[in-house]
Amino acid sequence: MTITAAPPAPSPRARRTVLDRLTARVSGDPRLVRLWRWLAPTIITVIAGILRLWNLSSPHAFVFDETYYVKDSWTQWNLGFASGWPEAADERFLAGETDIFTTVGSFVVHPPLGKWFIGLGMGVFGPESGFGWRIGVALCGTATVLVLYLVAKTLTGSLVFASVASGLMAIDGLAIVMSRVALLDIFLTFFALLAFWFVLLDRRRHLERVAGVVAARSVDGEPPAWGPVFWNRPWIVAAGVAVGAATAVKWSGLYVAAGLGVYLVVTDALERRRAGVTFWPMDAAFRQGLVTFVLFIPVACVVYLSSWIGWLVTAAGYDRQSVPGSPLASLWTYHEAMYGFHVNLDSAHGYASPAWQWPLLLRPTSMYFHRDDLGQAGCEIANGCVQNIYSMPNPLIWFAAVAAVIYLVVRFVMTRRWQYAIVLTGVAVTYVPWLLYPERTIFQFYTIAILPFMLLALTFALRDVAGGASDDAYRRTSGQRTVWVFLAVVLLLSAFWYPVLTAMPVPYDFWRMHNWLPTWV
Repeated sequence: MTITAAPPAPSPRARRTVLDRLTARVSGDPRLVRLWRWLAPTIITVIAGILRLWNLSSPHAFVFDETYYVKDSWTQWNLGFASGWPEAADERFLAGETDIFTTVGSFVVHPPLGKWFIGLGMGVFGPESGFGWRIGVALCGTATVLVLYLVAKTLTGSLVFASVASGLMAIDGLAIVMSRVALLDIFLTFFALLAFWFVLLDRRRHLERVAGVVAARSVDGEPPAWGPVFWNRPWIVAAGVAVGAATAVKWSGLYVAAGLGVYLVVTDALERRRAGVTFWPMDAAFRQGLVTFVLFIPVACVVYLSSWIGWLVTAAGYDRQSVPGSPLASLWTYHEAMYGFHVNLDSAHGYASPAWQWPLLLRPTSMYFHRDDLGQAGCEIANGCVQNIYSMPNPLIWFAAVAAVIYLVVRFVMTRRWQYAIVLTGVAVTYVPWLLYPERTIFQFYTIAILPFMLLALTFALRDVAGGASDDAYRRTSGQRTVWVFLAVVLLLSAFWYPVLTAMPVPYDFWRMHNWLPTWV
């Protein structure tokens, strides 16, 4: 009898997980690669758009600070500047009397660009419906998801990494809410994230050019004392346009400009050091640094100033005649008044939340709440029906992302990876400055500007959990299953929260099920 030996079992390292096989199949077919390169961001962006545009006109009411921004945007669209309104203007506006504004300029505390976008929506679709004054915000929020995909793809070159990061933002509650109410913060988020993407595009080319020129100028293996200076950096000009636009929405865009400016100088200095440039600190700071400043800041200033064009070319805007015959001097006076308002803003508010509380998610902002009892407004539920909008992120995404930021700090200290540095820079410039104003009245929904960078940190952490090519099959299988379970629970929680974030009429008891902490009410 002949005994045939069984074939040797494959080693654990030789086994491939389902994700490995799927990735190999896609990467092995150039047509599939091209297809998914376009299909993935398209599907994610469409999903984001549906979640943000569906039933956008509801509620037909001013949600939170829409009472200011909608009316200011409409008068700015018609007059070029924000003007005043008569008494009971909210009720009359919602009833269809949208032309009752005065021609007397009113004091507004944020630059005009975000209000131009809100006004554009009303100019195209009409001011009579919430759809008109929210459509600009919804489209910008949808575009922000796509820009996050591009940022993540540029950071890592990974389609999966980019899909996870942008997919999380597409379904996150905070991102959805801030894309469905006519406030300014989603515009700030969009332009800030766009500026980071442009800087990443510049980095990919600039550092290679520095190393190549320094190597070419080396003599007998000795690098030069001074490195090259480059003026041809169009992505830095584009980044300047983006930070100018961010600042023209809210002044907190200045922190983004400052943080990216420092990042550009530091990364350039480190590359010159690696290339062997003798005087690399001065070379980066005072030669290339000055050129970068010229490329970056003046265009930002032009964009910012351009957003005020309606106020500058008319005569009746607030403070417009404070310095007769000098519009720019009058604008400076106006800015002094705006600055005074911001630094002294300490009025009490029931939903105020200092920045140190934000990671703990203690006080999301209730923006709209309406309850109908049985028999009212078609409510057929014994305990009544509730419509609610509040700035609640998906709790699992939020707390996991907070932990991921801490994880990324540790990983950066250990590895010094540049990808971690740019993500942490984004977190720092959108969060840390608010810690400097503990007495100022600020709100949890400001975290929408931080969220994209937190999601990038979370996706880095999930990728590490899933394991890499050097890990054995058991480690990769268990890690990938953990990530799949996490994403599945995230999706279920997002579906669970969506109705109470978007003013859908829900049973009161169902609404109560979402109040996990007493401070969430």
